[in-house]
Amino acid sequence: MRTLRFAFVKTIPVFLGYLVLGAAFGVVLERAGYGAPWALLSSVVIYAGSAQFAMAELLVSGAGLLSVLVTMLLLGSRHFFYGLTFVEAFRGTKARPYLIFSLTDETYSLLCALKTPDGMDEKRVMLLIALLNQCYWVLGSGLGALLGELLPFDLTGIDFAMTALFTVILVDQLREAHNRVPALIGGGCSVLFLLLLGPDAFLLPSLVLAVTLLIAGRGPMEGRGARR
Repeated sequence: MRTLRFAFVKTIPVFLGYLVLGAAFGVVLERAGYGAPWALLSSVVIYAGSAQFAMAELLVSGAGLLSVLVTMLLLGSRHFFYGLTFVEAFRGTKARPYLIFSLTDETYSLLCALKTPDGMDEKRVMLLIALLNQCYWVLGSGLGALLGELLPFDLTGIDFAMTALFTVILVDQLREAHNRVPALIGGGCSVLFLLLLGPDAFLLPSLVLAVTLLIAGRGPMEGRGARR
């Protein structure tokens, strides 16, 4: 119970964001002609917010299955890099496949900043955080689909809830970090490719460059962090 309570407290910001965004996805999917069962199924099996929103738009436009699969793969490509970060952390646990599957942007951010109290099983905390976050998303999408007909409001800008959540998590990590060089590298790569390629194509190349630079400079950066 103590572990579950700790994990729940850590996921409260995600709960608030996922409930709203999940409901928005449910509404979008319902208006595309797919009811609550499809919203729940996609949130359990796919569990990727941006990809699910894109899927709804593609279904409305009558896109073929191949187009949907390729789009989903491209939108989820950043999760390959997320998984690489936790290869060692997830080793030795039977829940490893699910932990890899559940690495959404928000779960990844929480796990990166996770510090468990003494005597608490870190892998169990990770699993509970991942499970709780997915439950929030499934709950939100189901409610949104069920209430879709009763919610005729404009959804424009609702995704800013996740931007605000990321900002809070980033500020918290920067305050506790001994070495801010990785954050500067990631931010610099993102800004560079955003200016060069625009908002629709900057993410993957900026991740590739940032990971390459971080791997190349891992030794000096770890040494700098240890000295501090």
